[in-house]
Amino acid sequence: MLRPKAPLVSVPSVNPPPINFKIGVLDSGVGGLSVLREIHDLLPETPTLYFADQAHVPYGSRSADAIRGYVEAITCFLIAEGAGVIVIACHAASAASLHPLRQQFPTIPLVGIEPAVKPAAEATRSGVIGVLTTQATANGALYRRVLTQYADHVRVLTVVAPELVTMVEQGGAISVQDDAVLHRLIDPLVAAGADQLVLACTHFPFLAAGLRRVSDLPLVDPSAAVARQVARVLAPRDPAAGDVNRYFTSGDAATFRGALKRLIGEDAEVIRATL
Repeated sequence: MLRPKAPLVSVPSVNPPPINFKIGVLDSGVGGLSVLREIHDLLPETPTLYFADQAHVPYGSRSADAIRGYVEAITCFLIAEGAGVIVIACHAASAASLHPLRQQFPTIPLVGIEPAVKPAAEATRSGVIGVLTTQATANGALYRRVLTQYADHVRVLTVVAPELVTMVEQGGAISVQDDAVLHRLIDPLVAAGADQLVLACTHFPFLAAGLRRVSDLPLVDPSAAVARQVARVLAPRDPAAGDVNRYFTSGDAATFRGALKRLIGEDAEVIRATL
């Protein structure tokens, strides 16, 4: 079981990235697969390691200290497995952990994710944007900084929706009951004049079809931008050749394997990792 501030895998922060390395991607669960598929599309020859911390999903309701502890342990694990770049494919985890981890691992490039408020604020014509997110992200300093820096001239309506994380972990929005949940969350944004919807949780892109059924709001997803940043970080480095993508979960391996196939169409072995 992952324990905050007490990772059992120890990797010195002074170690440089391996010459031939993999991209490590982590999330509280399956949401980060929305970022991973963009990385695979952009960098198909670079092997990846994905860690789903399903023993502690969702992160959105947890304290910043707890999230930092989980992410630190997973980062150590991924580095030990050969990751030379770490992608924190989770808004709550990035908000709680990105800057401390960069201090702890100065030689390992870390790529985080932030709510895509900037492009939404630039694109809005009504002057109102909606942000769909989790409590940990909404409470974080990163979100406040993004709002101050990019959205001081627009009205931002923040909707905390932890039930959507559970929906994706359990299979996605496919039923009438699920659409009713989406209507309850999105209809007030439409009524308030929002003309952009920021998906500030990596689980939410997997609900895109349902979100489009209940409104015509443009969906603003930062996953592709994260993949492009990973490509920029990789430019001077040599990825491992001839390796395969590998998947780990702190939860049930069979359940995650089913989600992996359902969400991004990949059927691969999943290893249960206890740190």
